[in-house]
Amino acid sequence: MKIFKTCLCVLLACISAMSMPMGGSTRTVIPADVQQIISVDYRALKNSDTAMQLKQQVLPPAMKAFEDALKGVGIIADRDVDQLTFASYRTKTSLRVVGIATGEFQQATVLKKIRINRIRPVKYRKADLYSMGSGMQMTFLDDGSLLFGDASAVKGALDARDGYTSTLDANNQFADMIGSVESGSVWSVLDQSGTQNMMRSALGDAAKLADYETVKKRLLGSRYTMNFTNGVKFDLDVVTSDSMTAATLSSLVKAGMLYKKMAASPVEKVALDNVSVNSDSQNLQFHFKTDDKQFQSLIHSDLFAAVSR
Repeated sequence: MKIFKTCLCVLLACISAMSMPMGGSTRTVIPADVQQIISVDYRALKNSDTAMQLKQQVLPPAMKAFEDALKGVGIIADRDVDQLTFASYRTKTSLRVVGIATGEFQQATVLKKIRINRIRPVKYRKADLYSMGSGMQMTFLDDGSLLFGDASAVKGALDARDGYTSTLDANNQFADMIGSVESGSVWSVLDQSGTQNMMRSALGDAAKLADYETVKKRLLGSRYTMNFTNGVKFDLDVVTSDSMTAATLSSLVKAGMLYKKMAASPVEKVALDNVSVNSDSQNLQFHFKTDDKQFQSLIHSDLFAAVSR
């Protein structure tokens, strides 16, 4: 069941991640040492009752914090935002997260509300940084694009944009994975280290085998797409270094799922029946597909409550 839990946990990380390709302003502020990118298309989200139910039931704390921060400067995510992109990136000492919001809001309107609240900007080179409360700061990248996060994260993103550090486009492996999914209605990309951790959780006891430490080095990254058109469809690819690694991992996961299914509850059996695993060249592939009614029943089940905590 761990592999299904992993799929659901990834799904929860992108609860409203129904997205479109990133704009140029967004790409310029994502540093090269990126761990994960998740993109959110709020326009598509509002068109799916299933997606809205999922969002209402299990809203990730990070997304809630970002939405609340935007609300503090007069931007209502469900009304004003077209796309919200989250990027986590590594520094020498920590992992930092920034959000980039693009939409119908106007810079002049947002700044007017900020001035009414008597919030003064702080200069960081040419950028004006404004406090959003709760330790977050924001700055406009252009008239309809807003960068925000904690001060250190925002400054690190601006360092990349201003040429002081490398940007996303310098990370060829990560950029290549983005290119294969960002035209989808749902997409995200996770780097090598994050993928290794995800698969360790997915494999459960199998990950404790001595040779897994060798196998995990051949996991290069992962990417997923998701959409809520005609039901719920979730596809995850784990990119490996060779077809043998992909096939070996596929066999391990399939065996674990068969073993679990023997003692599964009715709800667990339904979930497992909707998950398929295979390998295609260097990719280990997971697929989850169900109709709206079945998925809505699943998100209200004890199983879903357990894996979403």
